[in-house]
Amino acid sequence: QQQQPESDWVRVGLAGCSNLTAAVVTNPVDVVKIRLQIQGEAANRTSSARYAGFIRGLATVVRNEGLRGLYKGVVPSMMRDGGYGAIRVGLYEPVKRLFGETDPANFSLWKKICSGAVTGVLGSAVATPTDLVKVRMQAFESGARYRGTWHAFVSIYAEGGVPALYKGIGPTVARAAVVTATQVPSYDHFKPTMLSRGLLKEGLPLHFLASMFAGLMCAITTSPLDVVKTRVMNQDTVGLRGAAYSNAFSCAAAAIRTEGLTGLYKGFVPNWMRIGPHTVITFMIFEQLRKLVGIRPI
Repeated sequence: QQQQPESDWVRVGLAGCSNLTAAVVTNPVDVVKIRLQIQGEAANRTSSARYAGFIRGLATVVRNEGLRGLYKGVVPSMMRDGGYGAIRVGLYEPVKRLFGETDPANFSLWKKICSGAVTGVLGSAVATPTDLVKVRMQAFESGARYRGTWHAFVSIYAEGGVPALYKGIGPTVARAAVVTATQVPSYDHFKPTMLSRGLLKEGLPLHFLASMFAGLMCAITTSPLDVVKTRVMNQDTVGLRGAAYSNAFSCAAAAIRTEGLTGLYKGFVPNWMRIGPHTVITFMIFEQLRKLVGIRPI
């Protein structure tokens, strides 16, 4: 029991490392997803559709920007996932204990969901500035707003100080709450269910299957929030266009009005293709790192 706080901090560090690795691997998918999500929005009607689906979008980025285009925003993405992932995944189990967990195998699903929502909100609140820079850098082609990560931070700060770095924090935190309340509890609940029924033993096949299931559930629940978050973060506050959305609700309403309900699921395939592998990489690395340092599996 006296070693518990130490293992909690170790978990936080391991979670950050596993999420950071997943962010690097899935960055190309994230770039295409961002481009698809902002394409066709009411605030940007002057631009024609350039990214016709995920595969053609991927080809368009490579053709126009080279392979480097697929790794736009990778530095703020690593910064974001390293901090955000460390908190939302690493603190999940300590927060479960605050909700009264004593036996991980017999802990109610709704308390797992609440635990995930809490850590998602905490992690997102800390990581919003890096998330904002990531979205801005991934959204535009070569020669766009920023020369690099530091220039992006400085430029956004110049727009409106610290509040400018937290633009879109509402939909960002809402999305993070739903992401973590779906993803981590899905994994945490699926695993003991499979184990208790004797369908799989603890190990890589179970980790892979549980993380694939968690990734699918996460993509379904979060895609609309992800579209809104991306569009709010990407809008201008200076220059000719100015802010197009007063808040997340006005953004969602504009998307539905001009594009129908399907507008909220733009980029669903790349979103799933990012969340799926991201979830698999995160949890499989996290479980192996835990095993390496002697911490029990999730």
